Amino acid sequence: KMVTNKRPDADRLPISQRIDQRMPNPKRREATPTEWQIKGELFLNCSCEMFCPCVVSLGAHPPTEGHCHAWMAIAIDEGHFEGENLSGLNVGLLVDIPGRMGEGNWKVAAYVDENASGKAYNGLLQIFSGAAGGTTGLFTMLVSEIIGAERAPVKIIRDGNKRSIQIGRKIAGEIEMIAGKSPDHPVMISNSKYWMGPDIIAARGVKSKVRDYGRVWDFGGKSAEICPINWQGPAA
Repeated sequence: KMVTNKRPDADRLPISQRIDQRMPNPKRREATPTEWQIKGELFLNCSCEMFCPCVVSLGAHPPTEGHCHAWMAIAIDEGHFEGENLSGLNVGLLVDIPGRMGEGNWKVAAYVDENASGKAYNGLLQIFSGAAGGTTGLFTMLVSEIIGAERAPVKIIRDGNKRSIQIGRKIAGEIEMIAGKSPDHPVMISNSKYWMGPDIIAARGVKSKVRDYGRVWDFGGKSAEICPINWQGPAA
């Protein structure tokens, strides 16, 4: 496990510094620019009762419940880290945010595909801790503690308008896109500056439970989102 202790205010961002995918990060603490890229899809389910206000406000608006508990699933269709292939790997995250997303103090646990090589495993941890710089570099300011990191059987299914993740008995989540007026086009936000990517599909939790690291969460019926991603390091 990796646990990093820092000053309580070390990871706080002024609310004015919103979660923008082009947001400069002059305070990055320990980022080591590396050559990496990930293309695929991120989807998540969180504790917000209605569609996540963080998306539109770029992290400046409080979550509907005052805090944000979430799981995230990342399916990597194509990717590499310093020459190591990441294609076909899955990553799960447990995320515990005490207030506004943009204020930091996130606690995060990472579950990396058990099929990852040693170099791929370490590379993915660098990417999702922010240490690799680039798109996820802002995590060095937002994440105050990595409460755990482990290899795990991260099973992701993408089937039509449904998405699911299964990580043993720790995370079991299924979400479904919210239907739009046109049956082949779900409700979505387009052309956003959100850090994940410009297009975010609105969804809701169907069956969704988390039980790990002392957290017991149920996100059934709550806010979810699906986002195509194309992330890269500063040296890509």
